[in-house]
Amino acid sequence: MDDLDLHHVMAKVRPQLVEFLSHNSEWLIMKAKHFLPLVDLKYVDDITDCKQKVSELLDRLENVELTIQKQFVQCICMECNLPMDLEIQLMSTAGEGNLNQQQETQSPSSQFAGPGRRRPGGNSAAIDKESKQQRLDSAERYRHLLISSMHQRYRSQRAPGAVVLGQVQPPAFHQLFVNLVIRQSKASRLKERLDKSKEDLAGSQEAEEVADTAVKVSDLFDTIISSGTTKVILLFGKPGTGKTMLMHRICQKWAEGSFHQFLLTFLFEFRQLNLISQKLTLKELLFDFSLQPEDCPDAVFQHLLENAKQMLIIFDGLDEFVGNTGVSSSPDMHPAFPRPMSISELFTDLCDGKLLPGCTVLVTSRPKKCPDFLLNTVDLLAEIWGFDHEKVEEYVNHYFHEHAFKEQAIAQLKNNSKLLSMCFIPALCYIVCICLEYLLIKQLLSVELPQTMTQFYIQMLLIFISKQQKECSQREEVQLNHYRVAILGLCDLALKGLEEKKLVFYVDDIPEHVKDFASLHGLLTVFEVKRSDHLPEAGYAFVHLSLQEFFAALCVMISKRADRNYLRKKFSLKSKWTLKNEARTEFMESFHIFLSGLSSKECRKFLAQLSEQSEAWVQAKQAVILQSLKKLAATNLTGPKIIELCHCTYETQDLEVAQQVGSQLNFKYEFRNFRLTPLDISALVFVINCGQELTHLDFAGCPMELDCLEVLASCTNIECLSFRSRKCGDEFAAVLSRTLPKIRSLKKLELTGGNITALGLANLEQAFPHCTQLEEINLQGNRMRDQDMTKVLEVFSRMEKLKKIDLSHNDISTEAVLVLAKRAIVCPNVTELHIRGDTIIILFSGHPEKVPRSASLRKKTIKENAAQMRHVMLRLQDCSLDSRHTEEIAAVLRGCSQLSEVDLSGNRLGDEGCRQLVGSLPEVQISKCLDLSNNRISVDGICCVLNSMNTCLNLVEIEASLHHQTAILKFEGAEAFASTHSRDTSSYGDQLGGNESQKPVIPRRIRVTDSHFSRNDLEKLCTVLKHCSRVTALDLTNNSLGDQGVEKLVRFLPQLKTLSSLELSGNQISLSTVFCLAQALSLLERIKTVDISLGKAELILLTFQEGVSLRECMVRPEDMDKLCQILAGCTELSEIDLSKNALNDESIQRLLMFLPRLHGLNLLSIRNNKLSPRCTLLLANSINLCERIREVEVRCSENAFLCLANNMKIQEISCRLTSCNIGPNEIQDLCKILEQCDHLAELDLSGNQLGNEGLRCLLANLPQMHVSHLMNLSHNNISQHGVMHLINALTTGRNVSEVQVSLCAEETSLIKFTSEDEPKKILRLTKCNFQEEHFLQLCSLLEKCNYLTEYISAKNSMTMSAVENLLRALRKSLGTLRISIDEPWVCDKDLLTLLELAVQVQGNIIEITILKNKGLLKVGEEFPYRMEKMEDVVSRLNQCELEAKHLYFLQRVIEKCTQLQELRWSHIDLNNTEAATLAHALLSLPELKKLELTSSTIMPNGIRQLVAGLQQCHGLEELNLGFLKLDDTAIQMLVPSICKMPSLKRLILNNNNIGNEGCIHLAEALKDSHRLEEINLSLNKFEDAGLVKIGATLLEMQNLKKINFSGNNIGPVGGEKLIEALSHCKQVEELLLARTVVGDKAAAQLSLCLPGMCHLKILHLQSNGISSLGGTQMARALVKCHQLEEISLSENNIGEEGTHALSEGLLHFPQLRRIELKLCEIGDGVSKRLAFGFSQCPFIEEIILSWNHLGDDSAFELAEILPGMTKLRILDLDKNRISACGASRLAEELTKCCGIQVIRLWNNAIAKDVEENLMRQDSRLHFSFF
Repeated sequence: MDDLDLHHVMAKVRPQLVEFLSHNSEWLIMKAKHFLPLVDLKYVDDITDCKQKVSELLDRLENVELTIQKQFVQCICMECNLPMDLEIQLMSTAGEGNLNQQQETQSPSSQFAGPGRRRPGGNSAAIDKESKQQRLDSAERYRHLLISSMHQRYRSQRAPGAVVLGQVQPPAFHQLFVNLVIRQSKASRLKERLDKSKEDLAGSQEAEEVADTAVKVSDLFDTIISSGTTKVILLFGKPGTGKTMLMHRICQKWAEGSFHQFLLTFLFEFRQLNLISQKLTLKELLFDFSLQPEDCPDAVFQHLLENAKQMLIIFDGLDEFVGNTGVSSSPDMHPAFPRPMSISELFTDLCDGKLLPGCTVLVTSRPKKCPDFLLNTVDLLAEIWGFDHEKVEEYVNHYFHEHAFKEQAIAQLKNNSKLLSMCFIPALCYIVCICLEYLLIKQLLSVELPQTMTQFYIQMLLIFISKQQKECSQREEVQLNHYRVAILGLCDLALKGLEEKKLVFYVDDIPEHVKDFASLHGLLTVFEVKRSDHLPEAGYAFVHLSLQEFFAALCVMISKRADRNYLRKKFSLKSKWTLKNEARTEFMESFHIFLSGLSSKECRKFLAQLSEQSEAWVQAKQAVILQSLKKLAATNLTGPKIIELCHCTYETQDLEVAQQVGSQLNFKYEFRNFRLTPLDISALVFVINCGQELTHLDFAGCPMELDCLEVLASCTNIECLSFRSRKCGDEFAAVLSRTLPKIRSLKKLELTGGNITALGLANLEQAFPHCTQLEEINLQGNRMRDQDMTKVLEVFSRMEKLKKIDLSHNDISTEAVLVLAKRAIVCPNVTELHIRGDTIIILFSGHPEKVPRSASLRKKTIKENAAQMRHVMLRLQDCSLDSRHTEEIAAVLRGCSQLSEVDLSGNRLGDEGCRQLVGSLPEVQISKCLDLSNNRISVDGICCVLNSMNTCLNLVEIEASLHHQTAILKFEGAEAFASTHSRDTSSYGDQLGGNESQKPVIPRRIRVTDSHFSRNDLEKLCTVLKHCSRVTALDLTNNSLGDQGVEKLVRFLPQLKTLSSLELSGNQISLSTVFCLAQALSLLERIKTVDISLGKAELILLTFQEGVSLRECMVRPEDMDKLCQILAGCTELSEIDLSKNALNDESIQRLLMFLPRLHGLNLLSIRNNKLSPRCTLLLANSINLCERIREVEVRCSENAFLCLANNMKIQEISCRLTSCNIGPNEIQDLCKILEQCDHLAELDLSGNQLGNEGLRCLLANLPQMHVSHLMNLSHNNISQHGVMHLINALTTGRNVSEVQVSLCAEETSLIKFTSEDEPKKILRLTKCNFQEEHFLQLCSLLEKCNYLTEYISAKNSMTMSAVENLLRALRKSLGTLRISIDEPWVCDKDLLTLLELAVQVQGNIIEITILKNKGLLKVGEEFPYRMEKMEDVVSRLNQCELEAKHLYFLQRVIEKCTQLQELRWSHIDLNNTEAATLAHALLSLPELKKLELTSSTIMPNGIRQLVAGLQQCHGLEELNLGFLKLDDTAIQMLVPSICKMPSLKRLILNNNNIGNEGCIHLAEALKDSHRLEEINLSLNKFEDAGLVKIGATLLEMQNLKKINFSGNNIGPVGGEKLIEALSHCKQVEELLLARTVVGDKAAAQLSLCLPGMCHLKILHLQSNGISSLGGTQMARALVKCHQLEEISLSENNIGEEGTHALSEGLLHFPQLRRIELKLCEIGDGVSKRLAFGFSQCPFIEEIILSWNHLGDDSAFELAEILPGMTKLRILDLDKNRISACGASRLAEELTKCCGIQVIRLWNNAIAKDVEENLMRQDSRLHFSFF
């Protein structure tokens, strides 16, 4: 070794050596000082750059003698852990030096070795060198040994029939390799998906990651930046995508010399690692379970540790590992002292870099089994997609390269999209090729190829068997039967392995005949495995996990041990998805798909033959799977679950199942952030196409191959298609453009958030005109430019049905906005252009006119059509438009004569721009509004806008505000204005000559609010307003005008000839100005209402509505006199509102004295004003001061209302003084006041403090008061003594007809009066908690009441003995008396005991009612008492088979019940023989007319007794057997009894189990029931067939009045037949068909019958599947039914069209009491007509409009009519869209409606605090659900 060689080598390796030593510069300095003791190296310490420091030291060392240089190099090699190639070059040049002497002379401080030293040190140099060279030689030999082994194991084999099925395989499965599609991804993205994948893989809606990048296999290891740390690569992919084969390919390529960066490569398969149970060291794992070195294993392992950066370790199939991943070793473990660890710990520590730091770890897995620790440490994440279209063709070319029919095979695949989709999965591609090859060889192409993955696996099995048969002529059945036992054994092995998580089997695990069969046909692969004792043994595994899953599924389907319950358990997809720990199902990813595939009809014969069972046996098992799929579709599923369900459904190939699954999944197709393959889309398309409804497909952030779009083209039922992904670029758009025209049903397309540019848009533009049904296109968030968007408008304008296009969030300039506007307004079918910042939306009419070719005709047609149909809305908001653009904007506006709305808000036009635009308005035609808000305008700008009221004839409203920067101009429609204007101009010359009143006035309104004008600004404003002579309403609220400003405005009001409303709220005025404004009421004829409030809101309003409202004005008594003097001069004054004015008693007294002088007054309101008890009496006394007062109402001592009539005609008067603290001290004065009123109809004193004493005083004066109808004394703190006072009033008061008392929380005390001479008296007592002395007093009082007709007692603590005493005490000389007892003990007594109690009455029993569920016993008796002859009683007793002990009791019962007419029993146990016999006896009584036996328990014996009894009921008129669960058999038993009831009028059999057969029997019984007036069969189980039979009997029932068939399984067919029968029932009064889906056709047929039902009163058609079409037809027909009292059309989508027709019909229903329109899709559009219709129904009591879309407009319309609806009690507006504004309006009008009990407003758009405030104002407003 000479000098030159050493220098040459050092120069060559210097960069690499500097790089290495720069990390160990301190060690190098120490060594340099040792080898260069005479050189001063202090200056080197000052060098900061490590590489420069090392370079300087090497320069110094190169200048010393050669011997020292060699010693230095040897020192580096021996003490540093150099890379192998660097170490070899240095050792080969340094020669055999001797470092012993030098090392011996080193100081102790230098005894530590260099960086990464390999041994403690202290050995001689010669030994070290020899040891290291030996280690290098052993390592090199081991490397060649490993290469040779991998060559032998993984060398390329290209025999036909390759498959990506993993492992070293038998000849039948040798494969070729075609490069796979691999895309790099991000670990964070997969982790987010897997965090959710335990129950929903990749179903999140998180933001999409950056686009995946395609990578090659050769680039996998080059893309990672070398950092000296362990590098982890994770490849994941779905089953069958070729992960294992790719690992084999990498090993093979490494052995061939590729991937030269790795010295050694190890491959471990988790399915084999599962067999290792004991703990191992890393050395044992690498050598004992991979390849053992031939010699020196320790040296090889040491070399491996020293060169860890050049080691590649592959772990294949992490998803197959049964251990717990992520388990790391102890953190304090030292690498120098390795301890045995589990496989999980070894794997984790290798990935974490604790073992072999710096090595490269490559891991493969299915997506569902990637542990978190791995995702946190991964350096490269990539997904194996399998094949794409090109790879499939390449693979098939290779597969069939030796066959002459190669081109034919390729053509077969290309022409079959389903097969092609399967081939994107390499494993399936191989199986498809096997089947195709077999058919081509056998020339069987006429035989249809399999359609599903399961069928292909079956076909593959049959082909493998066929290939091994010597007699090829044998049929498949024979061949299959020959191997049946072996196949069954293989199936058992597969299932047992999955259940035990076992993928590798030993020889002892497999029966010999199974092993021979599987090995022969290439189904199992054999390899060498090592057990715990390191001894090799043969291991067997299925060539692919999917194949094991297939045989396991086959086992379940053919095994006799697997019953239906076992099958349901195995197919529990839901538990598979929702299981947090997936250990039970981790090896069963395809198991459920194979089970589904084996459930197809095509597999039935195969399964029957293999199982040696009948096809019916197989079909029964298949039905379990199919039923499970149907149920699963009804659950809440996310994207990945839907795809898996679609795969299962596709495998069944069952169109009925697919149809049901498709209908259940409709509108659930939302897919978020997970990859979709063509096979996924193929399964999805199959399900969608089988569904009956059009559906929506929404893909957001879902990576998919472009081939997916081609598969999607075959989907026929897509209505809406949405793609949201940054991956959607021009290439995606190009492929999609070929797909879209094939989806004929597509109405909406969304391509958002993508990267589509002009190139992609050009392709889409060519496709869109061929999408004939397309109505909406969304292209927002792409990369389109100005010219692209203006050009696209021309294309879209030619699309016939297009309604909307969204181009938002693309790049557009201000100039392009105006260009787009110009082009939009000239497009004949554009109806709206909306641009706001980045938002660009264009709306089209959807029906472009076809223009004639002739130029003249074309021009004329365009003009006519545009004038008739087109209305264009132009919205250019926040577009940075300024005054420079004004001319261009005006030109755009002039260019369109059909503008309806123009919105230019949010720009920068300023005063000058607004002036120019307003100046051009006379030349512009706008029919609705122009919005110039937020355009930086000042007072001058507002004045300019206001002046346009004089220049624009069709301008009807201006709204402006400086504070809010509002400027809105509203116009009257062109047609309406033209007609009005023509009339206006014809009489314009006569305006000043006295014809002004005859001229029609167009309402014109100016609103200038929140502007806070200064004095100069006010002058400008007044100058402009003076000239607005045509304005009818002027609103100047919140402008700080003050007293002077308001008075100035009032002075020039006479110049505004047409002004009818002036609002001046919030202008800081005083009370003196209030009187000035009130005076205006008498001075100006047009100002009819003055509404003033000086509170915080300071409301001031002068309108045309004849009323005065002064609120929060603090009116003192002297002010009241002045105010009354002013009001007395207002002859047209109708309403006065003096709320929140703190009026004292004197002020109110003065006001009341003026009432007779206010001749036109109808209502006086004093709300939110504290009223003393004296003031309450003053208000009550007003009925004696003013004869026109008809109602006085005082509520809560702070709200008072006086309603006055227009004339003094005698009318009834109501006085309501509720919750006014009236006590015993005030009651005497009140009685004196009321005694003066001769026409008092109602007195309400509820909620006061009368107590027993006050009540006694009031009742003592009752004879002197002339109350004619009702006295309400509820909530007055009375006790049982007070109750006795009330009962005494009933007894002694001649005109008292009823007393109703309750002492519960809802305390009630009501007295009703009558004018009859001999009134029928009724006493109702509830929860009075009487004691014994009270019952004695009660009996004493009632004995004196000879006119008592009904006594009703509910929960009054009456004991059974007390009831018995009462029954004996109550009697009368003549007439009927009904006694009702409701007590809890009634529920516990048996029937005989209750009957024994009932017979204690003194008269003849005519009614017995026992409702045990309600604890009710009711007895009706008739006086005088008449006893039947005893022989008749004995005759009846002889018919009863009772024991002697019951005969006396039965005799007593029958004796008292000889006149029994009504028998009502509920919840009675008729299983007892005595009870049933008693029923038999009672039913035989001759006077019995009505029998109700409901909700009772009847056993067969009871049925027989009941039937026997009914046989005797010849005079029965009403029969009610509801809620008895009677089935068809029971109905058949009852039929003979019903046939013997010629007088039967009512038959009620609701809530039973009557089916079609029962209807047949019932129809037979009813054919002669011509007197029947009511039939109720609701809530049974019959269908159309049963209804047809019943309907046939209706033809002869001319007296039928009530029909109820609600809640049965009636469809359109049955509905039509029923309606046909109803056409003969002219007397029908009630028709109830709720929840029967009869549909529009039956509704149309019913509309033809309705005009003939002139007696119809009640019509219920809830939830009948009626749309707007059917609803409209029926509503128009109802106008002939003038007697209608109740209508229910709830839960029918009649919409606004149907509601409009119904609104017109309401005018013809004068008797209507109740209408229910819940869930009818009603909006504000029909509210005005609907409200008007309600107002024409004078008797309506209840209106149900809940669960619709009614907003404030509807609330205002309804509020307007409420005061006139005197009978209305309930208005239900729950679950609508009413805000606080609408609710406040309802509350305001509610004060005028004394009769309304409740307005429901639950779940509207009203804040909680507003709800509470409104409820405090009026408790009748309900905002809660209950």
